[in-house]
Amino acid sequence: MPSAVHAPTVRPPHPVGQLSTLVGSQGLFDLAARLAELDRWIGAELRDFEVDLATVPRGVRAVQAAAHHLLDLGGKHLRPMCVALAAKVGTGFGSTGRQLAVAVELVHTATLLHDDVVDVAATRRGEPTARTIYGNAASIFAGDWLLVEALRRIRATGHADLLDEMLAIIEEMILAESLQLERRGQIHGDVADYFRVAEGKTAALFRWAMRAGARAGGSSAEVARALERFGLELGVGFQIVDDCLDFAGDAAVTGKALYTDLREGKLTYPVLLGLERDPALAALIGEAIDAVDAPTAEQVVRHRVIGERIHACGALADARRTAGERIARAVAALVAVPDGPGKAALTTVAEATATRER
Repeated sequence: MPSAVHAPTVRPPHPVGQLSTLVGSQGLFDLAARLAELDRWIGAELRDFEVDLATVPRGVRAVQAAAHHLLDLGGKHLRPMCVALAAKVGTGFGSTGRQLAVAVELVHTATLLHDDVVDVAATRRGEPTARTIYGNAASIFAGDWLLVEALRRIRATGHADLLDEMLAIIEEMILAESLQLERRGQIHGDVADYFRVAEGKTAALFRWAMRAGARAGGSSAEVARALERFGLELGVGFQIVDDCLDFAGDAAVTGKALYTDLREGKLTYPVLLGLERDPALAALIGEAIDAVDAPTAEQVVRHRVIGERIHACGALADARRTAGERIARAVAALVAVPDGPGKAALTTVAEATATRER
């Protein structure tokens, strides 16, 4: 087992700034300008969060090395940003908010370490997964270790309600993952099940992030409920966009090979829409599922054909449209939130999520 981790020693520029550049390259200049302003408004506080994130203990154990292998690769840090922005709707993003932001990022990272084992994934964020370097067992234990660290940090803030809520969220995520696992490889899926998985697997943690930020910022119960609703709708929209990127993303930008979800037998939203409109896709998709071996040349062609047919029947465009509708509902949920830079920033983040290409 390797004893060294090959990870960057310097973090890349903050993701908000990267996103501003990316949407600018798509011609979305107004949104890019607002993201640049958001980066100026909250960038220093998010860098303070990253300083706190770096305090996660390091050591010589394979579990710690596996955990830091992924942590050191950075990421979008969207969930910590949600904590920060929700806190700034209220009194501000201070030390308590930062610890809650670290906690939500650790829980998210733990789920990725576990997912990579379940999915037999070779790469994550454009780099080898922890499981390929340290082994499956170390990756699983690293995820467990990060969950413990996250729960300790939540407890240390003194917000016992948030600790109880995180325990409930983790259970919700596990049950959603179980439902997805049970349906993996089944060609005929249920859209209702898809949304149950998306709300539990992805949106639940966004909900908690918004709730935690609201508590840290001292917001009222009414505002906290509105922010939670925002997190739910944003999380579902984020997941649908992620599904679309499996067919139309740029692997160099996303750090994830095209058709990965398809090969793993996941019935994502565009796939479900495609199956409704083009029943002949069922046989092709059944042949395309291969979660272990690297795709052969024949499989690569098959994946491309499936992608072209999903695009041709309008499933990809309609999935993107549904994502936009969910994200519009997230923005609408902010009606109970007082006007100000925090509310405006959340709107900008939501709009950027709808257009993201990574």
